[in-house]
Amino acid sequence: MKAQEFSYISDDGKSIHVRRWTPSGKPLALILAAHGMAEHGGRYAAFAEAMTGRGYEVWAPDHRGHGKTAAEGELGWLAEKDGFRRVVDDLHGLAERMRSDVPGVPLFLLGHSWGSMLSQGFVGLYGKLLSGCILSSTTADGGPVAAVGKLIVALGGRMRGWKTPSPLADTMSFGAYNKPFKPTRTKFDWLSRDNAEVDAYVADPFCGFVCTWGYFRDILSGMSWMSSRDVRNGIPKDLPILLASGTDDPLGGTSGGLQRLIDAYKAQGLTSVDVSLYKGGRHELLHETNRAEVTGDIGDWIARHLPAR
Repeated sequence: MKAQEFSYISDDGKSIHVRRWTPSGKPLALILAAHGMAEHGGRYAAFAEAMTGRGYEVWAPDHRGHGKTAAEGELGWLAEKDGFRRVVDDLHGLAERMRSDVPGVPLFLLGHSWGSMLSQGFVGLYGKLLSGCILSSTTADGGPVAAVGKLIVALGGRMRGWKTPSPLADTMSFGAYNKPFKPTRTKFDWLSRDNAEVDAYVADPFCGFVCTWGYFRDILSGMSWMSSRDVRNGIPKDLPILLASGTDDPLGGTSGGLQRLIDAYKAQGLTSVDVSLYKGGRHELLHETNRAEVTGDIGDWIARHLPAR
């Protein structure tokens, strides 16, 4: 496996930090990995190693406000407006760059958590570019609770400033996630049953930070947008989609969010939706105790959906 890092310039001039892992020889598939909230693309190195071992090439950007893309003071801040859509368009631009750099190779999108929400928007706009999409630890829109959240965030952002970190919105969103796993060692036990992986997350300066009022504004509006009729109508009916979740994931697995998304895609008439549930799995499937199983299943799923040669 060859690893490299470079900057990709988005269409509005923003420099996006990207990691690229390539196998030996021409790849069988390209995977664009969209990471979750308060983490970064570097955490997908182990996944990339497994995928390159199967002949797949992986690209993982650090989204705006995250990792090495975030300038000083920008952690947890996306954009002045339409931040969610801006990140979707960053992914689109990078997907086109991948298709240009490695032409004729099928492209798959892997989105984890917030990245899976971005990916739900992506497939509605640009799904025809893909041979398949994996939504890991995903959920549907927040429903009535999200409407209340929007009001609180709107008030908080105006009072405190949109670029100010928001412990209140963070607690409202994730404060209850650790409760099912008491007694807990850290505030992030809900991420994984693997203590070493949780500790690595806690120790990483680019992980676990509190995002800004503007970020929460963008993600709440973005979830409504990704679930809108216009966006879902744009998803190719035959696009292969894999929904992967731990049964104990508080985001979608235990909240009902995953089932709402399954039902929505069924109602939409999508014809190639697979679901993989991992008993006891928490939120970060690629950092769980059974991550080798999860990674292997994703690799197998991609192999089954490679276009005939």
